[in-house]
Amino acid sequence: MNNGKKTKDEILDLIFKDFKVKYELKEFSKKDIEALNISEESNKYYVACPVSEKKKVAKPEEIVRQLWINKLTKEYGYPLERIEVEYPVWFGSGVEKKSADIVILQKDKNTVWIVGEIKRPDRKEGIRQLKSYLNAEGSPIGFWSDGKELIVLHRPYPHGFITLPDIPRNNEKIEDLINKKVTIADLENKIKEKGQPSLKDLIIDLEDLVLARKGIDVFEETFKLLFAKLYDEFAARNIRKDNAVEFRVKLGESDDELLDRVSHLFISATEKWQGVFASNEKEIKLNGASLKSAVSHLENLVLFESDLRIIDEAFEYLISKVSKGEKGQYFTPRHVIDMCVKMLNPTVGEYVLDPASGSGGFLVHTMFQVWKNIKNEKDRIKYSGEYLYGVDFDEKAQKVSKAIMLIAGDGSSNVFRLNSLEPWTWKGETGYDALKKFLLPIKDYEQNKENQNALKYLKFDLILTNPPFAGDINEKEILRFYDIAKKNKKIVNKLGRHILFLERCIHFLKPGGRMAIVLPQGVLNNTNMEYIREFLFDKARILAVVGLEINTFKPHTGTKTSVLFLQKWDEKEKPLKDYPIFMAVSKKSGKDNSGDYVYKKADNGNYAVDDNGHGIIEHDLNELAEEFIKFAKKEKFDFWG
Repeated sequence: MNNGKKTKDEILDLIFKDFKVKYELKEFSKKDIEALNISEESNKYYVACPVSEKKKVAKPEEIVRQLWINKLTKEYGYPLERIEVEYPVWFGSGVEKKSADIVILQKDKNTVWIVGEIKRPDRKEGIRQLKSYLNAEGSPIGFWSDGKELIVLHRPYPHGFITLPDIPRNNEKIEDLINKKVTIADLENKIKEKGQPSLKDLIIDLEDLVLARKGIDVFEETFKLLFAKLYDEFAARNIRKDNAVEFRVKLGESDDELLDRVSHLFISATEKWQGVFASNEKEIKLNGASLKSAVSHLENLVLFESDLRIIDEAFEYLISKVSKGEKGQYFTPRHVIDMCVKMLNPTVGEYVLDPASGSGGFLVHTMFQVWKNIKNEKDRIKYSGEYLYGVDFDEKAQKVSKAIMLIAGDGSSNVFRLNSLEPWTWKGETGYDALKKFLLPIKDYEQNKENQNALKYLKFDLILTNPPFAGDINEKEILRFYDIAKKNKKIVNKLGRHILFLERCIHFLKPGGRMAIVLPQGVLNNTNMEYIREFLFDKARILAVVGLEINTFKPHTGTKTSVLFLQKWDEKEKPLKDYPIFMAVSKKSGKDNSGDYVYKKADNGNYAVDDNGHGIIEHDLNELAEEFIKFAKKEKFDFWG
C-alpha cells in the first residue's frame, strides 16, 4: 500500500503523457530515474535542479535535463560547479541572445567546453540549434539528447562537424575517443549496453545536416555508405585478425585518406555482393567535410545481426522519399503483411517469392515467422539465404530489399532486378539461373521445352505480394503471354498491370501452392471484372477475401483494397464449383484519416507498449487472422492440418 501517495512511475506517467516520450528514455537507467527529486505543490509537479538550487516545473524537457545533469556528474565525473543551465549565447556580434540548456565550462570556468541541448523526443530541430550554439561560442563539443538517444558533435575548427561516439569524460581528450582502435565486439557491447541507435533517425540527420543542398542523390550516396559499412563489419568478423572496424573517422586524417578508405570498402562490398550497383555506380560522390560527417554519423551502428525491424523501417523511409507512389507502388503496412503471413502459415522447407518485392517487407516478415521454429543460428541463416526470393523492376526498391536480405542472410540474398511480367527478358540477367531451377516440369515435351525458354511456369510454394496498381499495359508482346488478356480468342488492347500480375503470380505457384495478393477492391466487386473472377475460380480455390479499411494505405492513397488468399488447384483435383470462402472486413486500419498511425491505450488510459517499449498499433487484423485459422482448421486446409 502507498496510502494514496503516487509512485515515481505514476508521477512520470502524468508528466509524460505520450508513451513515445517516457518509455524511450533509453539513455538513463532505472537508478538514474529514481534519483530525480520530484515534489508536488498545488497540484503541480516540480523537480529540483542542483545547479540553480531551485525547483523547476516538471515538464518533460526539464525532467530530461535533470537526468542529464545527474549523469554528467555521477557517470562522466564533471564537478557540479563547472555545470551551468540556461547559459546565455550571443549571436551576431551581441545582437541576439538565446539560452543553452546545459553547458560544461573549461577548468578555468571562463570558456565553454561542452554545450548540451535538451529537447523532448522527436524535436530534431534541436540539433540545428546546437550547431548554431557551437558556432557562436566557438565550443569544440556539443551534445543533443531527447532522452531516447544521444548525438555528440565535435567541431574540428574550421571544418564543419563530425559525430563522436560519446561525451568525453572529465579529463578525457577528444583524440582518446576518436583514435582508439575499435573492434566489432566493442560496437556490439556498446549496443547491448545502450541499445542500437535508430537507423531511421540517423538517415534523417544525414539528410538534414550533411546531404542537404549538396546537389547529390541522397538515396544513392546513403546506400553506398551503408553498403561499405556492411562490408566493413563482414571483414572485421571474417578477414581481419584483430577484428578492428575501419569505417570510422580518425583525427588528423586527411579528406583524401578517408575517401580512399571508404571507397575501398565500398568497392569490396560490390565485388562480394554483386548485382546491386551497376558498374557506373561505384564511385562515392561525397567528399571532404560531408563524407567525414556522414561516416561519423554511421560508424557506431551494427547492421549485421541487428534488429531487422529497425532496419526495415529505416530502409522503407529512405525509399519512400524517392518513390512517391510511382506506378501505384505503395509500401504495405507491416501489420497487413503480418496478417497475410500468419494466415498462410509458411513453414521450414517452403520456397517463398514476392514478385513485386519493394522494400522486402513480405520476405522479412515471412522470415520472422519461420524463424520462430528455427532455434539454430546457422539454420536461420540457411533459411534466409535459400528459401526467400524477391523480384522487382524498380532499381531503388531492389537495392533496398536485397540489402535487407543480405543483412538477414549474413551475405546471401535472392532478390533480383527483373521484370516479373516479362520473364523472356530474364536470360543473361542476374537472377536468371537462380530462378530457372524453379521451372515446373511439364509432361508434354514441346510444352516443357517452350516453358524452359519462356520461364512461364515455376513451382514456388508461396507467393505474398502487393503489386503496383496504376497503369495499363498495351504492348501486344506482353499481353499475348497472358490468358487473361484474351477475349473471344483475341488479345485485348490494354489491361491493368495488377490484373496481369494476378495471373503471373498463379504462373509462379506450383500446383497446391498458396498466395496472398493485395488488389483494388473493384477486381473482386465490379461487374465488368466478372471474367477475371471466372478465370480465378478455374485456376485456384479462393480461400479468403479480407477487405481493408480505407485509411490502410494513407497518406499515399485512399484506394479501397482487399487481400485475396487462394490455393492453386492441384493437378489431380477438379475445380470445385461450390465451397465456403472466408470473408471479412477490417474496421480498424491502424491509421487515422491523415495516414498517421493510431496506437492502443491500456485500461489506465496510458498508451499500451510492447516488450520493447514501442507503441502497439490499434488494428483488428490479428483477430481476423485468428478467425481465419479457425476456419482453415475446420475446412481441413492442408497448411493448417
